[in-house]
Amino acid sequence: MPEQTLAEAWGLAPAVLGVVAIGLVLGLVVAGVDRAVVSGAPRTAVEPIRSSARLLVEQRRTTLAPDRLLWRLGCAAVPALALLSLAVVPIGGRTLWSTSADLVWFNAMEALLWAAVWLVGWGPNAVHALTGGYRFLAQGLAYELPLMFALITAGLAAGSLRTTDILAAQQDLWFVVTMPVAFVVFVGSAAAFAFWGPFAAPTAADIAGGVTSELSGVDRLLVEAGRAVFLGATAAMAAALFLGGGSGPWLPGPLWHLVKTLAVVAALVWAGRRIPLLRPDRTVEVGWTVLVPLTLLQALVVAVLVLNGFYA
Repeated sequence: MPEQTLAEAWGLAPAVLGVVAIGLVLGLVVAGVDRAVVSGAPRTAVEPIRSSARLLVEQRRTTLAPDRLLWRLGCAAVPALALLSLAVVPIGGRTLWSTSADLVWFNAMEALLWAAVWLVGWGPNAVHALTGGYRFLAQGLAYELPLMFALITAGLAAGSLRTTDILAAQQDLWFVVTMPVAFVVFVGSAAAFAFWGPFAAPTAADIAGGVTSELSGVDRLLVEAGRAVFLGATAAMAAALFLGGGSGPWLPGPLWHLVKTLAVVAALVWAGRRIPLLRPDRTVEVGWTVLVPLTLLQALVVAVLVLNGFYA
């Protein structure tokens, strides 16, 4: 009999509110750690809260003949999709809801993020925003396959696409030991979908901020919050798929998962602020010619281990 989901254990409304709260906290953690890394002063970690409050009261910028409906829809969809990706991330060993293919759900939310960010670039009817949107589409297409192969590799080892089953399969050995390439590619590809660090070409200075160039007020808050929440959700999923989730000595399981998630967040932020911005054509080239073959090779190695009963 399958384990209860959070919705079944807590009730639908409390479970949804709980997951949303966790997502927002993860987003604040990402933004706070980033601020602290940039300034070198831990006390500035609370600056994202002040910035959010300012954006809430800031007047929205207007452009000539924008498509307001699609623009607003794209801005709202970015954080919504980030929160929906958390629905299949195990929290305390349970997900908000369980499907027969949780990994496909998580990947689908990232794929839908293409459309959301594209609408953010298209809606203002401005050249820099549109250019940033095109950059994001090209970058996302190049990193979608490596990310998908990394997800499937974890599912292959566990013999299931359910995240709770993948957690259970790591009781004796974390998957990162036998699939380090999949772990690194998963985290890096997710950073590319959040146009973070070296993958921030869609918001680069040479196009005056790209997809975010015309954003202000609530719109900017929604998009920036969505990016941060998505990175936090990625860190939580990486901890579940490759780092054993809540497995570990002495500490309770949920606390272990939190520690691992924070470690992945810190690594993402630290690397993102120290690796220089990559040219868009180079990121696409690396995605197609390097990461796709590497992740396929990683999946092949794991398949051989599965056939030899290594994960049994």
